[in-house]
Amino acid sequence: MYRTAVILTSVILVFALVAGCGKSQEQKNLEKAAQTMDEAAQQMAEAGEQIKEGGSEGIEAMAEAMKKMGQAISDSAVEPVDFRELKALLPEALDGLPRTNASGEKNSAMGIKLSQATGDYQNDEGKSINIEIYDYASMQKMVMMAQFGWAVTDFDRETDTGYEKSITWKGMRGIERYENESQYGQIQILVAERFVVDVEGYSVKIEDVRNALEKIDLKKLASFKDK
Repeated sequence: MYRTAVILTSVILVFALVAGCGKSQEQKNLEKAAQTMDEAAQQMAEAGEQIKEGGSEGIEAMAEAMKKMGQAISDSAVEPVDFRELKALLPEALDGLPRTNASGEKNSAMGIKLSQATGDYQNDEGKSINIEIYDYASMQKMVMMAQFGWAVTDFDRETDTGYEKSITWKGMRGIERYENESQYGQIQILVAERFVVDVEGYSVKIEDVRNALEKIDLKKLASFKDK
């Protein structure tokens, strides 16, 4: 079962890496990375079987396979946009909420490159909203879909304390949550199959979260994909 699961994951990643690239050299690079990932995935499966059987060499083999897969992801990765460009999309203020902090950073781990910007908004009464904008440039489309399952599913759940549902925001898929007692609300939107905008509010109405999302230029964010 372990072997089957890992190989299936490899097939999905290989398909994602090879698809959607029109330039011949880029195609070759992606195919090479996909082959390396396929080999690494099979090594991980074999190492998993060794670990199950108590073989200590399986741990080293697993680490080596993970290193190889991380390198393959890195070789095929697209550079994320400068976090300063994401930071520039953060509103100066929201309705009745001044911005108290704006920050950004770029990170890289296991071949996955990520840039993000964060804005915090709060008033003296304790009402606050947090905006985060992420660029998952190195994650291919199908991996993004696996990471953010709400982007490809429809659901609507409600309890006595709140609700959670999939939404479409200006043609983009997302998820909306709200908890009545704590007055916590959240909306996440997937933009151009690459960027994620996450808006969270505390001691707010869900309309406050929606209004905050309205103030972000999502069209400009989507245009960064072409850079």
